[in-house]
Amino acid sequence: MSKQHAKLEKAACLAVLGTGSDVGKSIVVTALCRIFSNMGLKVAPFKAQNMSNNSGVTPEGLEMGRAQIVQAEAARIAPHTDMNPVLLKPVSDVGSQVVLHGRPWMDATSRSYYQKKSELFVESSLALDRLRSQYELIVMEGAGSCAEVNLLENDIDDLRAAAQADAPVILVADIDRGGVFAQIIGTLACLEAEEQERIRGFIINRFRGDLSLFKPGIDWIKQRSGKSVFGVLPWFSHFHIEAEDAVVIEQPARKLPKEAKETLIAVIRLPHISNFTDFDPLARLNGCSLVYVREVQDLNSCAAVIIPGSKSTRSDLAWLQTSGWAEQLASYHRAGGHILGICGGFQMLGEQVHDPQGYEGDAGSSTGLAMLPVSTVLQSPKTTTRTNFFWDGAEGFGYEIHMGRTEAPADCAMLRVAARNGMPCADADGCRSSDGRVLGTYVHGLFDSPAITRKWLDSIGLHSVVVGEDQGTLARDRAYEELAAHALKHLDMQAIIALLPPSLRKPLP
Repeated sequence: MSKQHAKLEKAACLAVLGTGSDVGKSIVVTALCRIFSNMGLKVAPFKAQNMSNNSGVTPEGLEMGRAQIVQAEAARIAPHTDMNPVLLKPVSDVGSQVVLHGRPWMDATSRSYYQKKSELFVESSLALDRLRSQYELIVMEGAGSCAEVNLLENDIDDLRAAAQADAPVILVADIDRGGVFAQIIGTLACLEAEEQERIRGFIINRFRGDLSLFKPGIDWIKQRSGKSVFGVLPWFSHFHIEAEDAVVIEQPARKLPKEAKETLIAVIRLPHISNFTDFDPLARLNGCSLVYVREVQDLNSCAAVIIPGSKSTRSDLAWLQTSGWAEQLASYHRAGGHILGICGGFQMLGEQVHDPQGYEGDAGSSTGLAMLPVSTVLQSPKTTTRTNFFWDGAEGFGYEIHMGRTEAPADCAMLRVAARNGMPCADADGCRSSDGRVLGTYVHGLFDSPAITRKWLDSIGLHSVVVGEDQGTLARDRAYEELAAHALKHLDMQAIIALLPPSLRKPLP
């Protein structure tokens, strides 16, 4: 086979880049993946580098960004680490764990990671080539702004990746944060002429109000840029798509309402919170409200309090203790309150957390909240599994991502693990206190299983809260269809389809 013929057989690529972080790139890619899948195309998502503590596990037991797992679901395919070859998991303001092809590769500062970018660009390019050999179309997502002029030379995603894949680019801007005209025109002004040419048009995201009033703005953008506006996506609230990063919970409730109309479930907003999408199913329940809280306050109005996962367990444990949260949680428990810890939260509820190798920073040990009779040692290898389990007869499915090994008395286990990564086992997971009001588990995605949600709600006394049978996978799939319908209504999909090779320009469903 000639090199020219092999090149022609590669899947086409379409890139969705942004004027900044959290402008809606992930949502647009998710929408396009479902629309193209509905058209009958074999489509896959790709993001060379993702920075997020919100990750998940592939069927092979490898770790990747949760956003690309969502996009794979929207495309109706199994997630694979080639869709997100490089994952950065921040552990401090200047350092991250680098996950390469689903496995921990190095702990890096911003500078040391920057020095590895040439090597990582090769790895991400190979991953994209593997995807292009298996699919008809790859929808690529950029990272942050595509006009970070100080970083463009060693960029491993955004315009450099789009150029290598010869992908036309759609630029996404967020009108809700303000300055959308400056976002778009300013981004173009920062780029070289060849880079500007690759951007074919714009999608304006998160619009509120009367769309007809924005028409002069659309006309101005077209005239000033000489490019298309593919559409304006209004803000939506009638369906829910998992968010990529904790930006969506950066403004937790300052004070819990004293007289709430619904029963409250509180999640402590840890400084290094991870996998906060664990709680999305709870947020969709009728009859109770999920709230994130950061400021120390009385919790007695809550039916339950959750300590979520953390990318820096000992640091967040110290924050709980120095901020006053530890004392408040103990008081809440003494008054009859229910507490659930997931992953890092589970570790914090124990008696000790030991880090002899310094995986999270300085080596040492920390005294835990001592609400569960367990102790944890942070050690490698990292556990990444898709996990089948039972909780007192209720069956569930989730995933585990953790460095810790936790010792617990055999008679206090919370869950019985039936399989990990498809391999049958007979293990125990988690722990429950002697009074049954403090629970801890390593399993993420606990509430994606309706039977498990029902079991937990009953355990905290919320027997009247209704749990739908389509709470997990079915609810997400329905949301992808609603997102696709929303995008079809407001985007010029014919113009977007025209960016694809003629062989892929199939009729819209």
